[in-house]
Amino acid sequence: MDWKLVAMTFGMLFLAELGDKTQLAVFTLAAQHRAPWSVFLGASLALSAVSLLGAFVGGIVGGYLPTKYVQLGAGIMFVAVGALVIYRSFAS
Repeated sequence: MDWKLVAMTFGMLFLAELGDKTQLAVFTLAAQHRAPWSVFLGASLALSAVSLLGAFVGGIVGGYLPTKYVQLGAGIMFVAVGALVIYRSFAS
């Protein structure tokens, strides 16, 4: 187990997820239902499943494509989603 990689992954994802729409959804659900432990469990399971899927798919894709192309593709998708969100905010 590469503990330095574990710590780096934790730090990057922790900072990236602060204040994002997932955290706001969890906040809203916990406030509405006044059941923070149930919301925490559901959110933890969902985020764990998504992370598991991403890690394994990334490992498979990384075996076929150079890291440079994976990073480029991820960057393009990130920019495209951002542009779509901005477009939709002005269109409505």
